[in-house]
Amino acid sequence: MARLGLLYLFVGVVLSLLSSHGFCAEFLFRFGSYYADHMVLQKEPGRAVVWGYGAVGAIIRVSVRTDNNTLTHEVTRVNQGVWNVFLRPFGPGGPFWIIAEQNYSRRVERIVLKDVYFGDIWLCGGQSNMEMTVLQIINASEVLSLASHYPYIRLFQAGLSESAEELNDLDSIAVQWSIPTAEILGQGNFTSFSAVCWLFGQYLYDKLQYPIGLVESCWGGTPIEAWSSQRVLHKCEIPFSIGNRVNEKSGPHQPTVLWNAMIHPLRRMTITGAIWYQGEANTNWHIAQYNCTFPAMIEDWRQVFHQGSGGATQIDFPFGFVQLSTYHHAVPDDSFPWIRWHQTADFGYAPNPKMKRTFMAVAMDLGDEKSPYGTIHPRYKQDVAYRLYLGARAVAYKETAVVFQGPFPKDVQLKNSTELTIIYTQELTVLELSHDIFEVCCCTTWNLSNCKWISVPIVDHSVNSISLSLNQCHQKVTGIRYAWMEWPCDLKKCPLYSKDSNLPAPTFMIQPAHNGPF
Repeated sequence: MARLGLLYLFVGVVLSLLSSHGFCAEFLFRFGSYYADHMVLQKEPGRAVVWGYGAVGAIIRVSVRTDNNTLTHEVTRVNQGVWNVFLRPFGPGGPFWIIAEQNYSRRVERIVLKDVYFGDIWLCGGQSNMEMTVLQIINASEVLSLASHYPYIRLFQAGLSESAEELNDLDSIAVQWSIPTAEILGQGNFTSFSAVCWLFGQYLYDKLQYPIGLVESCWGGTPIEAWSSQRVLHKCEIPFSIGNRVNEKSGPHQPTVLWNAMIHPLRRMTITGAIWYQGEANTNWHIAQYNCTFPAMIEDWRQVFHQGSGGATQIDFPFGFVQLSTYHHAVPDDSFPWIRWHQTADFGYAPNPKMKRTFMAVAMDLGDEKSPYGTIHPRYKQDVAYRLYLGARAVAYKETAVVFQGPFPKDVQLKNSTELTIIYTQELTVLELSHDIFEVCCCTTWNLSNCKWISVPIVDHSVNSISLSLNQCHQKVTGIRYAWMEWPCDLKKCPLYSKDSNLPAPTFMIQPAHNGPF
């Protein structure tokens, strides 16, 4: 009996050691971490992926069933401890049962997912402004009270985790697939669930009237480098080692660690698209490279999700983002407008030739001086989410009649050296004749290196144009820019909006080729 006891102890120690290194977990027959009851799988035309772990060489049968019928039946084998099947395309709806059976060594095991729906899945990423919960926004109690009205929006949230290597699966989950409740949506500050993500999904559901799956994966205070692969860093010439800071106010800054732990593990998931709210952490961290890192990160995510899903996720899936809002009224640098500009790859609008199938929500008119979470965390997330929703309708759902961009310059005309007229792409609503939101690059001598930016007033406007006085600049004008400041206007009171959609004109900078004059 003593020897038997020692044998049991030895086996227990070995199993414990193997489990701590992840070996036992891989051979347990189970679904991947982000498959659970109440989940949403991607609807047609994409093919949803279902995967998990099993015994090497085992035969796996996966079926989709209703209470009365088996609708599809897929068969595969476990390869290196992992199995993977592609379901046939399903239209939106449910509920369904997903049943997986493992046949190994004359033994059959079964695992089941229930209350599964097919719909559209959107990935929501970024830092703390994406992380802000419904509890923290304007009119929170009203939004929370409506949670039970949306049982076909389902929520999933990856847990905070970092890794030096690309992980195959999530090692932490904050919210497993759930039907929305006020408790989940308003669990606390910067916990669960993302207000922007939820409101975006709510607007989509109201329009589409079919299931929506929302997958949140974000961490406050983190730069884009942490969410990017080594391929992105190499392309943009970002040093791989830039230190690592983790505290309550600032998440990890080490490159790739959040890509490795919180995005790469999701690559097998078939998704419709992604929305992104990040950039504040880069206002003092590789600012000049953001016009490379952001477009490169988008393209890299697209490639990896396309490959990881076996081509089921579109290789150019729609990607929406929030242009930075505000922080301080008076600052000595212009890092915020530079990041806003670089978020568009220096075009000023999205989509553009370097960022195809993207859409942008302008937020510089949503500054919140009274936010109890700091002015860098404005509470007006309904406006942010609605502007993203308009972009999704136009870009992801191809509604050609939807206006989702604010007015942008299409021509600049100089009149008699005293007045500059900017013609816009849309009819304008002009809220005020601002004296300082426009600036021109004024060269006071014929030497173009002796130039500086000065404020110029709006003196006139028409249906789709505004005119600026150049009385303060008596020589060459070599550039013009709009809203090039950290806090350019009061809440929803920027000078220029589109007449039909009430969307704010984004910041821009125009400089003629080779810095010549207009």
